[in-house]
Formats: sequence, structure tokens, C-alpha cells
Amino acid sequence: MAELWKTYSNMPIKALFGLVFLAGIFPVLSLADDADYELGGHVKTRLLADAFPDDSVFNQLTGDTAVDLENAMRLNFSAVMGEWSFDTAYQLFAGYGDRIEYTRSLPADSDFFQNRLPNDARRLLNLTSVIEDDGKFAALHRLDRLWVGYTNDKTVVRLGRQAITWGNGLIFSPMDIVNPFDPTAIDTEYKSGDDMLYGQYLRDNGDDIQAAFVFRRDIVSGDPDADEGTAAVKYHGIVGDSEYDLLVARNYAETTLGIGGNRSIGGAVLRGDLVVADSSSGSKVQLVANLSHSWMWGGKNVSGVVEYYFTEYGLEDGNYELANLLQNTELLKRLARGESFTLGRHYIAGGVSIELTPLWVLTPNMFTNLEDGSALLQIVSRNNLSQNVEFLGALNVPLGPSGSEFGGIGSEMAGLYFSTDLSLFAQVAWYF
Repeated sequence: MAELWKTYSNMPIKALFGLVFLAGIFPVLSLADDADYELGGHVKTRLLADAFPDDSVFNQLTGDTAVDLENAMRLNFSAVMGEWSFDTAYQLFAGYGDRIEYTRSLPADSDFFQNRLPNDARRLLNLTSVIEDDGKFAALHRLDRLWVGYTNDKTVVRLGRQAITWGNGLIFSPMDIVNPFDPTAIDTEYKSGDDMLYGQYLRDNGDDIQAAFVFRRDIVSGDPDADEGTAAVKYHGIVGDSEYDLLVARNYAETTLGIGGNRSIGGAVLRGDLVVADSSSGSKVQLVANLSHSWMWGGKNVSGVVEYYFTEYGLEDGNYELANLLQNTELLKRLARGESFTLGRHYIAGGVSIELTPLWVLTPNMFTNLEDGSALLQIVSRNNLSQNVEFLGALNVPLGPSGSEFGGIGSEMAGLYFSTDLSLFAQVAWYF
């Protein structure tokens, strides 16, 4: 599989993508009577507000508070004609505020602390165009989905920009090696797509085999590079009341093996994954295990999860000074690629979703670093205001002293930390 993957960098991949899209799109569009179309999307308006302590690096850049207003539109179009299908999603984003401005001033080696604008620097196809990025204003548009697929009773094949989700982690997801969510992400409706060839084969016994070949470019040269890509095969099996997953992958030039599964225990579900990768500094182990359960409490529907996560990529000594972090090149690369989101090794996280009314769900979450005792308390509220309008709000409260992971790690400037007092997220989404 590794040798097959190595050959792709010598192929005209962009031309291949273009030909396949044309071959898939035009038959669908030319036979409108036989095609099933879907067109929809949403407009999301969100307010982001942060408060910074006096010893915060961000306070030095923007003051005690930072407020941003963002608008994002997404148009989804799909078409199905028999066994052929096509899917695309267009995004238009505009934001105005302090975060847009001050994140430009952050050092290049600390940009993973504050996300800026989405980009396709690593993706094979550059489908993102920045309209303006100056002062407090930024705007861009992009294609987040663009794939053509073939499906029959047992086989699925898709080529293009798409997203996949693997693994049994509900909060941390080490087996989700292509494009995992940040565990603290609030709006998780859509994953960002990646350029890949994806296939799935369903066996007669209900098991299935999935394979994904993700094509990427070298972020420095801009050229397609097999060592930056991912070639992965995952087998999903069912044994009685249990399910299991086996993963073999070549991910960013590292051989990655994984095993996981889930099993019902009474009214609860036990899940877990064990993933091992042969990094340049030796084998690295990641482990996640969780227990989830749903019940009635005071006449309300309630569901809860508690999850333990261990990663050998994290810093061992609990010293999260930026200078110390920069010496851990393996972790730094994973942070920059969006594969890892934590700095330490041992974590426990959990959350409870309470259905206060059929239209209002309240979810308090807690993410705790077991080594330094710092934590993040997150309270999320989701309200359906009408059939097509939803409110999503969250309050993030970091807990822990300066120098700890959630309290704010130290910077290269004496006495200053990458710290935040409180963060507020408020979003209204209109679906059409």
C-alpha cells in the first residue's frame, strides 16, 4: 500500500480530479428528469467575545477584551442519478473585529493558539480565495465539498473534497487521523473537507472495509508530496453485540496501527481505541476509552459521557512554557496540522446533555488535564427558536493558575501567558 501511495506524486492529480468531476457532473446535469437534486444551506451569524487578564499576551495585543462579529453562508448542492452522485458546498465568510486584527501579530510559532482564516495550504487543490484581509476585516470564499461518487448495493467510491469520521472516541479521537474535530469545538455541524479518494465495501455478514487516500501538498514548496498524504484502510466488524475496528495507515510518512471497538454494558456503551504510530522519535501510543449512558431525570431526557485520553505525544514534565513546547517537534507538527489539540499526556473529560424542553438542550462539559490540574468548563446551550432557526451559545471558563495548560501557558516574554479569563460564543443559524 505504501508503494502504491508513493506513485501518486508523479501523476497529474489535478487533471485526474478535473476529468472525473466533468465525467460525473455532466451526465447528471444533462438528464434533469432522471436526477434527484437537493439545494439548501444556512446563514450563521455569531458573536465571539473574550476577556483577557493583565498578564495575557493577548491583552498586550488588543486590550482587556476582544469582540468579533462573523457571518458565514453555506450553500449545499447535491445530485443523484441512479448509481452516480455529485456533492458540492460553497462557503462565504466575512468577519470584523479584534481577533481578526490581533491574530496577525502573533508569532508564527504560536498561531495554533488562535485560529485565523481557513486555508488550503496543505490540501491538494486550492479552493479558497481571500477577498480581503486588512485591519479588523476579513472575507473569503471557498469550496468545502466537491466530489463525485458511485454507489451500488455493496460498494461506495468517492473522489474529491469530502470528510470522513473514524474511531470510537466521543471527545478525543486518535483514530480519526484525517480531519478530527477540536474536542472543545462548539459548532460541529460540518467538518472541513479534504481532497481524497474514498472507498467502502460492504460484506455479506455486515462487516465493511473502508479505504481513504488523502492527497496533500508540502506547505513550504507547495508541491504535491506523498510524505504529506494519508493512505489508510479500516476494517469494521460486528461480533454479537460488539463492534470492532482495525486500522492500518501511512499518515504523514508514519506507519499507524489502530484497534478499537464498542460494546453495550447494561444500559451503557463502552468504547475505546488504541493507536500506535512510528514517529521519527520512536513509537507513540494514544489511548481513548469512554462510557456513555442515557436516562430519565426529573422527567427530562439526559445523556452523559465520561472519557479518558492518554497520548505519548504530550509533554511529560508538565512544563508548558512555549520554549519547552517548541522542543517537542512531534507534538508541534501535530498541533500545526490539526491532528492534536492538547499539550499534556493524561486527560479526563465529560459532559451531560439535558433536554430541558423538546427545543432546548443544555450541555455542561469539563476537560481536565490530570497532570497539572487545570481544566476548561464549557456550558453549551442549543435552542430551536423556530423550524428553521437555531441558537447555539457557549461560555468557556478556564480553570487553573498561569503556566498551566488551561490557565495559560508561558510565552517567550517574561511574565506573559497565552491566557484567557472567559470566552463567549453566541450564534444564530437560519436554515433554508
